This record gives sequence, structure tokens and C-alpha cells, in this order.
Amino acid sequence: MANLQQLPCLVLCMETRMIKSVSDSLVFEGLGPMPIMGKVSLFAEPFADGGMLGWFTNSVVVASFIALLILWAARKATKNAQRVPTGFQNFFEFLIEFLYSQVENIVGKKLAPKCFPLLATIFVYVALSNWFGLLPGIGTVGFSSEPTTALTLPNTLENKDIHVTPLLRPPTADLNLTLGMALVFMMVWSYLTIREVGVWGFLVHTFGPKGDLSVWMRRLIFPVFLFVGVIEMISIALRPVSLSLRLFGNIFAGENLLHTMSTIADAYNLPAFVTFIASVLAPLPIFFLELLVGGLQAVVFSLLCAVYIQLSTTHDEEAGH
Repeated sequence: MANLQQLPCLVLCMETRMIKSVSDSLVFEGLGPMPIMGKVSLFAEPFADGGMLGWFTNSVVVASFIALLILWAARKATKNAQRVPTGFQNFFEFLIEFLYSQVENIVGKKLAPKCFPLLATIFVYVALSNWFGLLPGIGTVGFSSEPTTALTLPNTLENKDIHVTPLLRPPTADLNLTLGMALVFMMVWSYLTIREVGVWGFLVHTFGPKGDLSVWMRRLIFPVFLFVGVIEMISIALRPVSLSLRLFGNIFAGENLLHTMSTIADAYNLPAFVTFIASVLAPLPIFFLELLVGGLQAVVFSLLCAVYIQLSTTHDEEAGH
């Protein structure tokens, strides 16, 4: 049984920019202390400190590769398109038709051609980014730096950590990318909304009374709908935050969990071959869980984007009654 006198909590070491779990260990009867220290950097790390290449991080490398991979796949499927598709063209057209039907069911036939390119790209890009982080070497192969100053907390042991910078990092485990996608979507959402219903139509849809009401009833409950409209505007302003943090949090948590499970056997001073086998087998259940989570998060992100477009572009037919 675990000794509950040592309960873990998460802290951020600003010197190493690592999420760390303390206390340093949970004590199991008969097994001794088991470290539970996570070592996945909270931030994407540049290959050069400052300067003009400060933006070139390990997540930018993978993000660029995935973007080029999608462009290559689209070019390959359409370069020599056949009337009766076969092979990769057949799969590509099946994917596009399936995604288009899903978008059309949500936003309607009129808006589907306008927003489908963005929504389909978001889904494919997010799914590939999430699953790419599960490939061997992503987040695990890199170079180390000198030991940093120890993180010391009351009632914990002093630990000297070697900071390891991975050569590659999943793009969706970088808040910069998830926030960037959310902001781009909000700009497209604003354009589609204003083009479809106009500024005045959007304000009426947000703040105006809903339903077939008499004139005196509309005036009576107008303050209520005005208050609800203010709350809705705050909700719209926070959408980029919720979209980006939801995706980032799930993928980053998965990276930490996989790292913890792959190093969980290091605490027991077991033979090297046993530790190696444990580092391969222990993460397997989490690996398959992350496959599911990666696809689910791509669906959630793109589905919420489609729903936001549908909600803001729906004409209130009863507004003028």
C-alpha cells in the first residue's frame, strides 16, 4: 500500500521549464521509494538561444513536416486523377467525401463549401499531429545540457536533473500552435458570420429577444436577453482559450504520462534488460489510449469549430415577427 503521508503535487521549475511532480516519491511497502517525477518540458524549445532563429523550435520542425506531408498527399492523390479512382486516390476521395458530408450536416449546404477547407484541414492536421507524437523517437531522442540548479522544496530530497532537449516535439503539445489554430479559426468565423448575417444581424441574434413574442413582452424581457447577450459575447471571446487549452492539455498530459510509464522501472535498480523490457511494456496501455485520445481531440476541435459557425450563421426566422 502507498504511504499517504507523501502526496504528489505538480510544480513548474522555472529554471528547467519542467513540470515536476513532488514529493519525490511514493513509498510502497516492501518495494521502497518509487520516483514519480515527470520531465517533459512545458514549452517548445528552440535550437538556438535568442537571435533570429529563436522561433525555430522542436515543435516547428514537426509542424512543418506534417504540413508538407499533407500537401504531398493531396498532390499525389490529384496529380493524375482517374475517373474511376483506385489506390491512394480512392482513399483520399473517400476521406474528403466523408468529411464533407459531416460538415454539411452541421453547417448546412449553403455554408459547407465555404468552411469545409478550413474544418477538414484542422481535423486532418490535428489528428496527424496528435498521432505523430506516438512515433518512436518523437520527444525521446535529443541532446542533454549541464545539470541545472536543483529544485528544492520542504521535506523533499535535492535532485540534480540533466535537462534534455528533444529534437522533435508533437506540434499539438505546443500551446503556440494550438492557440494559433484557434485564433485563425476565430478570424474565419468572424468573416463568415458577418458575411452571412451582417453586423446588425449578429447583434440582433445575440442580444435580441427570441421567439414569437408580442411587442410589450419583448420590451419587458429585453434586459434579460441583453444580459444573456453580454455573457454570450464573453463566451465568444474566450473560445480561442478554451479550444487551444483543451487540445494542448490533453496531448501534453499524454506526453507526460507516456514518459512516466516508460521510466517507472528505473526506481528499483533492476537489471538493464528488465528495465528495458519494462520501458517497452509499461507504456503500451497508455499508447493505445493516446491513439484514441488523439483522434477524439481532432474530432472535438473540428466539431466545435463547425458548431460555432452554425450557431452564429443561423437566421432567426422569427426575429422579425
